Amino acid sequence: MIRNKKVLILGAGPGGCAAALKLAATGIPCTLVDKATFPRDKICGDAISGKALTILRRIDPGIAKRLEERTELHTRIWGIRFVAPNGLATDVPFRKNYDPDADPVQGLVSRRMDFDNFLVEEVKKQKAVEFVEGCHIDEIEKTATGFGLSANGGAWRRETPLLIVADGANSKFSRRHAGLAKDPGHYAAAVRAYYKNVKGLHPDGFIELHFLKSITPGYFWIFPLPDGHANAGLGMRSDFVSKKRYNLKKEMTRLLATHPDLKLRFAEAEQLTAIRGFPLPLGSRRLPLSGDHYMLVGDAGHLIDPLSGEGIGNAIYSGFIAAEQAAKCLSENNFGADFLKPYDERIARVLGAEMRISYQLQKLMSKMWLVNFSARLVARNPNLIYTISDMYADLSMRQKALNPLFWLKMMLGKK
Repeated sequence: MIRNKKVLILGAGPGGCAAALKLAATGIPCTLVDKATFPRDKICGDAISGKALTILRRIDPGIAKRLEERTELHTRIWGIRFVAPNGLATDVPFRKNYDPDADPVQGLVSRRMDFDNFLVEEVKKQKAVEFVEGCHIDEIEKTATGFGLSANGGAWRRETPLLIVADGANSKFSRRHAGLAKDPGHYAAAVRAYYKNVKGLHPDGFIELHFLKSITPGYFWIFPLPDGHANAGLGMRSDFVSKKRYNLKKEMTRLLATHPDLKLRFAEAEQLTAIRGFPLPLGSRRLPLSGDHYMLVGDAGHLIDPLSGEGIGNAIYSGFIAAEQAAKCLSENNFGADFLKPYDERIARVLGAEMRISYQLQKLMSKMWLVNFSARLVARNPNLIYTISDMYADLSMRQKALNPLFWLKMMLGKK
């Protein structure tokens, strides 16, 4: 049996759910389909940026409020602790927000098992959304009027004039239909595991980024979770992983056993899960995100921040933008590639510039001497912390950091 919906969303992660929720908020019916049955785990760093919370508020303030009230699902994050290769630690509190009228909390850390299921439960409340889980797509075919999707040996089939692709970093559609090939220079690899009773977690809810000599250019993270749990892992650009012939799982195990600080902090910790890996398609170059009858969202569109590795905020933002573009397509009954180009342009405008600057900063942060130099500067002049803090909410501040004069002014104690 073939049933038609105006919009079909492939993938019920944060990007797909954001698109479905935005469409529902504007009264547009859609189908949201995912191969998994929720709740399900997703290998990730679990950090949810202030950007993500701001877009959820724009979709529906009630959703963001309900999420923040579910304190058993997340830890509220108020800043970042940077640890330089020389061991100097710098605490950078957040002091600006994407939404100046909102709660100043800048982000959350929540297991994807919990966060994604929360969003799915919100989707299930929407009468305009047909939610289909446990549905593994066998075939996607281009038709004269859009796309046809089949699952379960043909027992399930849908046709749509507009496909929003949000099925993650391993999206077959992105590779086979949209032509987004993997480029190791714009890809990262990461591993993570969950732990309990890690010593020395920041008392004020800061996430930790450790820039260690042995994994340059990459970093080791420790993100606090509820009930004394933590998400710990490390990530590195894929071309460097290949060049250095790293096995990231073995490298993480080695660090926890031998690094002077980490081995003490994890000595009595209980490892709750195996160390598992995941790919990170980075948004460090501009790629085509739409074509005839489709748009790519989140990781499927290679929209992960090259500096932080955070992808949830960009997935939610791109899902929101895709839904607004879908409304225009439906209004004009036009789903052609040219009519969908404004989606690419808007992503480039609101996310692209940010990610390109992050890519340049990523390359700077790979220079150990510069990270050590910055740590020593801050140790001598703590007021510089506020300059660094501003960089997380102010794109122009990040751009200034690419100029060598910026670092000279920092050395002299000037902004």
